[in-house]
Amino acid sequence: MEKNSRKQIMFYGVGTIGRDMAYSIVSMYLMYFLTDVMDLSVGAIAKITVIFMILRIFDAVNDPIMGVMVDRTRSKYGKFKPWLFFGAFASAVATTLLFVDYPVSENVYLVLFGLIYLFWDISYSAHDIPYWGMLPTLTRDQKLREKAGAFARICANIGAFSMAVGIVPITNALTKVFEPTHGLKAENMAYFVLALIISVLMVVFLLITVFFVKQNPSIKADNKQHSVKEMLKAVLANDQLLWIIVSMALFQIAYITTISMGLHYFEYILHDKDAYSGFAVILGIMQILALILLPQFTKRFTRKTVFTFGIILVSLGYIGLYFSLSIIPVYVSGLALFFGEGLIQLLMLMFITDCVEYGEWKLHQRNESITLSLQSFINKLGGSIATGITGFALILSGIKDEGHTADMVLPESGVLTFKTAMFVIPLLVIMLSYFLYRKKYIIDEKFYAKMVEEIENR
Repeated sequence: MEKNSRKQIMFYGVGTIGRDMAYSIVSMYLMYFLTDVMDLSVGAIAKITVIFMILRIFDAVNDPIMGVMVDRTRSKYGKFKPWLFFGAFASAVATTLLFVDYPVSENVYLVLFGLIYLFWDISYSAHDIPYWGMLPTLTRDQKLREKAGAFARICANIGAFSMAVGIVPITNALTKVFEPTHGLKAENMAYFVLALIISVLMVVFLLITVFFVKQNPSIKADNKQHSVKEMLKAVLANDQLLWIIVSMALFQIAYITTISMGLHYFEYILHDKDAYSGFAVILGIMQILALILLPQFTKRFTRKTVFTFGIILVSLGYIGLYFSLSIIPVYVSGLALFFGEGLIQLLMLMFITDCVEYGEWKLHQRNESITLSLQSFINKLGGSIATGITGFALILSGIKDEGHTADMVLPESGVLTFKTAMFVIPLLVIMLSYFLYRKKYIIDEKFYAKMVEEIENR
């Protein structure tokens, strides 16, 4: 990678733009589609919430298994690219099918939805695991790895937050287009068409990575065909990986819970749904800015110092959001929250990536895919629990019971329930995440350099 690092970083990073557009519309807006567009009953939403939680936990557990399958793949195209290629097309089909308004009864719809969502979970993992698994094979250089990871995260955020910014105006525009032909079902059609467009973009961007990214030849692949038992044993023996996974899981559960409740927060608490797009712009800009600046920060400060700074900003953002009563304070609080989260997001990826070398150093076994699959495991576990919290918060706060009209006024107890689920509980969980990181994770810059030197001298 070092010879053509700039091109390789670009080709690798852009591959995730469409993937994260697809992931965002499903993880952040599928629940809104079901509650406010499909207008399912309270009972159906409760069942959907349980379905979400069960299937996402299943898929989270399935991710390490997928990682083992990728690591055991042998082909003339390598072990990553075949999965990226076929996974992209399967995931595109599944994403589109999730937003179809099927003309069936509610109970039949729930069964159909569960099967399609399971298909989506598995097919998304089929390209998500190998995509991030490629990162440690691009370079051993920590600074180049940070740049590659930062650009990939920037591209991921461009994809994700193009959805956050565009979801309301795009679906509103498409709804007007379909109103003459679809009437009350126009918004349903708008979401379907948007999902279809995103699915096509996902395939196009992933194919760029498939055809143009080259693995660094100086990093020798572990060609030994390890058994599943050997691989899982190696992961479980990697104590640094396990601790950072627990810490990151807690952080992701908290953060995804807050983001998942965002659109409902603006519509039912602040009563200004259109202002959500402005909040999403802040979210996207601040996270991308954090990703751009992180390599500069780590030149001057240790990763641990930068991580602590990110936690402080996130905490200030949560406190500000809880006490905000109008749009401007919400926006200001978002500046701190999302800049801090951007720093933490990339640092967590780097911590997990460095655990590949830690496993190679300690256990003499290099497993990129199964190691990086745990990042996907974390995101999906976080999404599962966040979906559960969101679904039950909507019910317990009274939003669904009151008929969920945008101009309704929730009782004070309902507002308190919603804000506690969105801000208070996540902040407490983030504090626990930070405590575990500081106490248990020991791979700093000096320790990493020592590991690489010993590995290369073997």
